[in-house]
Amino acid sequence: MTLAAIILATLAAGIGSVWVAALLMRVGVSGKNGGMMPQRLLSLAAGALLATAFMHLLPEAFESEAGAHDLFLTLLIGVVFFFLLDKAELWHHGHEHGHGHDNHPDHHHAHAHGHDHGHGKSTGGWAVLTGDSVHCFGDGVLIASAFLADMRLGLIAAASVLAHEVPHHIGDLVVLRNASGNRRVALIKVSLAGAVTALGGMAGYFLVGQLHDWLPYFLVLASSSFVYVALADLIPQLQKRLTARETIAQIAWLVAGMVLVTVVSGLAHSH
Repeated sequence: MTLAAIILATLAAGIGSVWVAALLMRVGVSGKNGGMMPQRLLSLAAGALLATAFMHLLPEAFESEAGAHDLFLTLLIGVVFFFLLDKAELWHHGHEHGHGHDNHPDHHHAHAHGHDHGHGKSTGGWAVLTGDSVHCFGDGVLIASAFLADMRLGLIAAASVLAHEVPHHIGDLVVLRNASGNRRVALIKVSLAGAVTALGGMAGYFLVGQLHDWLPYFLVLASSSFVYVALADLIPQLQKRLTARETIAQIAWLVAGMVLVTVVSGLAHSH
């Protein structure tokens, strides 16, 4: 009975938060005058990812009994790992597009030039999916721990996870939509990452004692992916020459993403 409740609650929290985020994005994008323009969505996503890392995951990790040195080392290793993952993604993507044009130097140069400028948004996809999966696994362990303590506490924990994941998943969907160019593909990929919450719940049910000690490291590893994607992929796309009005709007959406995650996470923790 408890295991079934954990599985249902983690699926509802993990996948449900993705679908709520997608619905909110659809309402915003399809509003009057185009709703939230791409640059504003990128700003919102960058703010949400940074706030998730610095205002939610890292403080929670450092409040544990894990040593600060080990946590910072995990953060450093995570950032380097996601840099290498991004490099591998770029190399594979460039190899696929460049293959077959070796006999046409002019065409290859034009294609490469177009690839650099037209597909610059394609990075960050695997990094954010990996980090999101690690984060969701940790959420599943937390929900399972709450259910094992008390059924009502487990339901509150699942509702809290669903609520505080929505702003973060908006950021994920923006990154994946830029990477794939397809809204449906982005939704499927982030939903699959959200489903990892159920795996964390089942693992937590059987191994809660052992996994609990590893939770701070899961949180820091997830943080490293969000920090990397925000700083290496999203913010460089925002570094454009804009009018004063557009710059103010860009900064406002960046701050809005940070405030949204901070407020929702604070409300979730208060309960």
